[in-house]
Amino acid sequence: MRFLILLIIMMRVAIPTTAAAVPRSIMTSSAAATSENGSGGTKIATAQEEVKRIWRRANAVCFDIDSTVCQDEGIDELAAYLGVGEAVANVTRNAMSGNGRFREALAARLQVMKPSADQLEQFINITKPKLTPGIKELVALSGGFRRLIVPVAELLGVEKSHIFANEILFDKNGKYAGFDTTELTSDSGSKDTGKPAVISLLKKKFGYKTIVMVGDGATDAEASPPADAFIGFGGNVIREAVKQRSNWYVTDFDVLRKELDHIDSSDSE
Repeated sequence: MRFLILLIIMMRVAIPTTAAAVPRSIMTSSAAATSENGSGGTKIATAQEEVKRIWRRANAVCFDIDSTVCQDEGIDELAAYLGVGEAVANVTRNAMSGNGRFREALAARLQVMKPSADQLEQFINITKPKLTPGIKELVALSGGFRRLIVPVAELLGVEKSHIFANEILFDKNGKYAGFDTTELTSDSGSKDTGKPAVISLLKKKFGYKTIVMVGDGATDAEASPPADAFIGFGGNVIREAVKQRSNWYVTDFDVLRKELDHIDSSDSE
């Protein structure tokens, strides 16, 4: 089976991993399902089977990049290269203790880094993407920033037009001048911004009927709905809040690939 692959990245910053990070309307946690009736185990299994069915019949799949398609976090790697890794980590920890907007946390980290155009180019030239095992085989059948993602897309054979990401802005001298706040991926917290907005755009503009979001973070889970299903991924880092609220949670891309072998006639209905 072959489906359209899209890469969506927001260079995830300060994503809370508390239970409140993922709206209950997105998914039902194991604990919640069990408390509703005595057949919690059956209900959870049924929910997982439904996600698997949607995965098998999807005609577009959106992947997060950091800690999903790639083993590391691009912004952390860039910060370390610039010599401000610990400072950026401190900003992240401070932001994660509150409930600030994604855009504010992103701006705070970039303000510490302030990468120039030359520094970004040098970083890209010397840094080889660390792909998560199994992703190339799966793709053979999607915040971060576009310049950091293009090399990953090229390795996976994903067209540049299928990348949805943020853009770092530079002035005429190549100095850091902020980031493009008009990009859908530059914010989160509502269905009109972030990954939910990208999914809605894909459905409205390109007519994709069934879209699945795969990722490790709260902003990935936030994309469903409008995505028809969310698959939590913990192959690189396990975020317990996301895991508990994922109807299907995997730690190996091979599991997703093998599930495509189970397509039957009911999946086309």
